[in-house]
Amino acid sequence: MLRRDWRAGELRLLFVALVVAVASVTSVGFFTDRIAQALQRQANDLLGADLLLVASQPLTDSYLETARKLGLQRATTINFLSMVLAGDKNQLSDIKAVSPGYPLRGQLQIADRVFAAGNITRAIPAPGTAWVDASLLNQLGLKVGDKITAGAVELIVTAVLVQEPDRGGDFFNIAPRLMMNVQDVPKTGLIQVGSRVKYRLLVAGEAAAVNKFRDYAQARPDPAVNLQSIDDARPEVRSALQRAEQFLGLAALVSVLLASVAVASSVRRFTLRHLDNCAVMRCLGATQATITRLYTLQMLYLGILASLIGCALGYLAQMMLVNLLGGLVAAELPLPSLRPVGFGLLTGLITLLGFALPPLLALKNVSTLRVLRREIGLAQPQSLSVYVLGLVLLAGLILWQAGDIKLGVYLVLGTLAALALFSVVAYGLVRLLNLLRARGGVAWRFGLANIARRASSSVTQIVALAIGIMALLLLTLVRGDLLESWQGSLPPEAPNRFIINIQPEQLSELQAFFQHHAMPKPQLYPLVRARLIMINGKPTAPEDYQDERAERLAEREFNVSWAHDFPSHNQLVAGQWWDANDADKNLLSLEQGVAKTLGLKLGDTMTYSVGDAQFTATVTNLRKVDWDSMRVNFFVIATPGVLANYPASYITSLYVPETKSTLLNELVQAFPNFTVIDVAAIMTQVRRIIERVSLAVEYVFLFTVAAGFLVLYAAIQSTQDERMHESAILRTLGASRRRLLQGLITEFAVLGLLSGLLAAIAASALGYILAKQVLDLPYTFNPGLWIAGMLVGVLGVGLVGALGARSILRQPPLLTLRQV
Repeated sequence: MLRRDWRAGELRLLFVALVVAVASVTSVGFFTDRIAQALQRQANDLLGADLLLVASQPLTDSYLETARKLGLQRATTINFLSMVLAGDKNQLSDIKAVSPGYPLRGQLQIADRVFAAGNITRAIPAPGTAWVDASLLNQLGLKVGDKITAGAVELIVTAVLVQEPDRGGDFFNIAPRLMMNVQDVPKTGLIQVGSRVKYRLLVAGEAAAVNKFRDYAQARPDPAVNLQSIDDARPEVRSALQRAEQFLGLAALVSVLLASVAVASSVRRFTLRHLDNCAVMRCLGATQATITRLYTLQMLYLGILASLIGCALGYLAQMMLVNLLGGLVAAELPLPSLRPVGFGLLTGLITLLGFALPPLLALKNVSTLRVLRREIGLAQPQSLSVYVLGLVLLAGLILWQAGDIKLGVYLVLGTLAALALFSVVAYGLVRLLNLLRARGGVAWRFGLANIARRASSSVTQIVALAIGIMALLLLTLVRGDLLESWQGSLPPEAPNRFIINIQPEQLSELQAFFQHHAMPKPQLYPLVRARLIMINGKPTAPEDYQDERAERLAEREFNVSWAHDFPSHNQLVAGQWWDANDADKNLLSLEQGVAKTLGLKLGDTMTYSVGDAQFTATVTNLRKVDWDSMRVNFFVIATPGVLANYPASYITSLYVPETKSTLLNELVQAFPNFTVIDVAAIMTQVRRIIERVSLAVEYVFLFTVAAGFLVLYAAIQSTQDERMHESAILRTLGASRRRLLQGLITEFAVLGLLSGLLAAIAASALGYILAKQVLDLPYTFNPGLWIAGMLVGVLGVGLVGALGARSILRQPPLLTLRQV
């Protein structure tokens, strides 16, 4: 039966729909599986050790002594950002100072020139030397053997740093690497009060000894020390990849949803054309159980074959995702496992058995009298109830892919609500077409009559195609509009440089420096590094919060500033700002977003630790911060008296025109401990990341568009016999093939026009919500979005419809009428 139906062309569309559905989910599955394997296989390498202690202050000697007593290997690293100089050029660099023995796990690779193959080494840079990665060498115009200045020390570049085990992918590194010996750090003079520094202790050895050291570290509850094991290696990479997997996977499931509609539509015609076969088999003694087994096995064979081919295409398709997003992990990706194949087979069988098998199983109920009376069809008309199983299974796939019950339920309910809304709007558009049927020529009236006569089928096609077109519009034109709005929201002379690590004794010298160069004096803001340890007298811990951002805030260090006057670029939203009489009181001002995330309100008390000391203050007002101003802003601002006795550094932001960019070289030479952060460069990198992720999602949504066109083609096929009969009658009555073709093209072009219009409306609405509610950006209506949506719909759907209608017009009318 399967071979015969395949030769007859009965199953080809159903087969292609399954292939598209499986290919969409497995392309994402293969990609994320390769990334996960790379992280798992190189977990030790990604950590550089078996266990890692990370702190913002130097670790006490007790940790090193305990590790030594347990017989563990030990190494230390110090990481911080700083400007480095080479001649008249400067560049922000991510400096890593390492001790002998580094790395304890994984491999270091160096080369003697840029772009040369890396060689494995167990050494580290000797005192007075540095290993520099290729990007930093290129930006500074250096080569091996040249000198580079870091703070007050001059280092000789002795090698190109090719690979270090414990560094993430290029998505998470805002500055190129310079590796130096830990003995040279004091000579640089770069680490001052308020400097952002990460001190790491790496340990490795026997599992039992590592576990004992872990127990020792956990028994010393120091909130400033973060313990990381192999399971926690590169947490930011794992978190980003988990989100990417969920998002891309859910995007792929949209194509599965549309493919399910195509399967349901194509099997409708298949069922109607097999009524005679089943009636004859019933007459010849076939039982209902036999017919059920036959069609079940036929669908299983077809589903397995289509799913395997879909898995193969998904494997090929994932190579593009690797090109777009593979930089998340700075490692060679291994071949994928068979796990995505299993998920692809499951998806294919769920799609097929959930949406094709239920109506096919109704064939066992066909009456034997159909042999004599062909007008007798199925005993019970098909309804949406037969697809309940498929909808339940598809909802299960969404829940599984979401990876979170709450998120999955929201997605299922949101999908149903969106489909219902799309359907209502599409039905309204179809009904409006009736007002236009009296106008225009014969082809126009014929095309509109076809849409109105098959209203339910037309609505299904419009909704399916609109989803695919909307996705592409949202991720191309709307994304570009939002990025332009983001760029355009910045003032013309918004600060493009931040300077940090400014020491109190350097303030007057810094002001004099800018005055000497005829530039406005920058506004300087004090800051103290502090960690939140209690709220209302209750100790805080990351595990106390369900929200991921709240967890990060509970474990991070805050930059707490103080001020007499209210920041002019902030907006007071609750409470009152303090006056001169309150300067010595312990009061705090919070950014409203942080207050909401941590569940804080006016009158709450917050206790911070600064080194070995603590202070407690009361929240007295909330501020709305304009982060897009690119000016210095703080989550927490205190009254001056709160932080008067704590060591502080200063920060400022300023605008440096391109014509005075060389001024930064003089600035770094005069103040080597300053760190200058190029905000414009960081924004460029963020934009590049957004572009790459958007391209990946657009790539996945190509499957959605393909599935949308399959829905259209399935709808054409499901009504092909009816259309052939109509065409035969009309041609017998004198209508030409050309006239009929014009009518069919008009029908499909109008369907495409309505699909594109609905997609443009939805994309505009979502773009507005994203701009106003999520990104807080001005939204500008883009008429090109509507034009593009309708053009894509008219041209794409019209072309597919014209190709599908050719077979209808090729068959002679006499042959069609004889078959009735």
